[in-house]
Amino acid sequence: MRRLALIASVVIAALIVLVIAVGANAGGGDPYQVRAIFDDASFAVQGEQVRIAGAPVGSIAALGVTSGKKAAVTLSINDSRFTPFHANATCAIRPQSLIGEMYVDCNPGTASAPTLDRIARGPGAGAYYLPVTRTSSPVDFDVVQDIYQEPVAQRLAIILNELGTGLAARGSDLNAVIHRADPALGDTDQVLKILAGQNRQLAKLATDSAAVLGPLAQQRKALADFVVQANTTATASAARAGDISRSIELLPGFLRQLKPLMADLGGLADQGTPLASELKGSASALGREFTELTPFANEARTSLIQLGSAAAKSQAPLVGTIPLAQRVNRLGTQAAPAATDLDRLTASLAKTGAIGQLMAVLFYGTTATNGFDSLGHYVRDQLFVSDCTGYATTPVPGCSAKFTKGTASAASAAQAPATSAAASAASAAASTAASTAAPLRRLLGYLIGPSG
Repeated sequence: MRRLALIASVVIAALIVLVIAVGANAGGGDPYQVRAIFDDASFAVQGEQVRIAGAPVGSIAALGVTSGKKAAVTLSINDSRFTPFHANATCAIRPQSLIGEMYVDCNPGTASAPTLDRIARGPGAGAYYLPVTRTSSPVDFDVVQDIYQEPVAQRLAIILNELGTGLAARGSDLNAVIHRADPALGDTDQVLKILAGQNRQLAKLATDSAAVLGPLAQQRKALADFVVQANTTATASAARAGDISRSIELLPGFLRQLKPLMADLGGLADQGTPLASELKGSASALGREFTELTPFANEARTSLIQLGSAAAKSQAPLVGTIPLAQRVNRLGTQAAPAATDLDRLTASLAKTGAIGQLMAVLFYGTTATNGFDSLGHYVRDQLFVSDCTGYATTPVPGCSAKFTKGTASAASAAQAPATSAAASAASAAASTAASTAAPLRRLLGYLIGPSG
């Protein structure tokens, strides 16, 4: 038990010492040093800043010269968040101000690449080695300006004259130095290699661009107007930037609410596919119908124009009928109660069969007033009620239906033998019949019109 307790105490003490050591290293340990090799230090001095992504992370700790006549710059990185440096790290000396101050701009590389090798012995021992292939020393602007002044211009001419001899067998070294002096040249080479591998695509792009730009050149006025309208639209959109931002903010919720509707629309589209397929078969017939409809529309155009002219001419008379229409409207409004009662009356008459019975009365009434002689029945053109009205099977004196050759006086003489009592009775009967037949005559006159 004592041994176990002693072992546990030792392990805990070791862990505490390790934690303290790690904390001390994280908080204020030795800085991370990188020995970067440059072709030219470009007036960099000790104490100048080292920056990563524009943020100061350290300074230049020391400057030296390698055996290969290169500049060795020791960088001291104080911020552990930007360490370690990886094999694809890069550093460049850049101007900090117009008076010639410099700083070192670095990129520590990506975590997927291995870390830099550490120098075991010799110059820079203990620092991490960044080769010259990962650094660049840009030429300062004032140095470029010096070539226009004497005696620098003359010396530059001498250098250029002797350059061919001195670099006769070192073209690759010169190319490497130039690329390290300006990393953009290396990137340009990569771009040119990519473009050289895609020359066919570039040629096709030029051909297609000519085909596209030709119609655009013909519509340059419309294109210019589009640019002007786009500027106007952009200005209006900028004025409503807040509303547009609010609309974009509400768009996710709108899309969530729209999703069920789109699902329903998808189902509708699936259900409508057979109908669309059948309509596709009828498309040719519909096309012919619309084609044949065109001449009809052309012919109807004249009629429609004339109809419009007639409508324009009839506008004033139609407006003049407004008072009449108002009066008719008032008449209809006032006649509504009577029409309602009449509707009820006719409905009642139709329901009870009164109209049929009335027609029967008229029919049998007119039949009852017919005459009868040896030839058959005949219809009187007006009602006549007298002693001769009744139906008889034997001749009645004074009621003969035969036409005589005598005059009215002869007829009167033939009737003279009648007794005075019979004449009185006939006169009374005629008066009663006339008073009874008057309403019937008016009804017949209303139904069949006045008699001739």
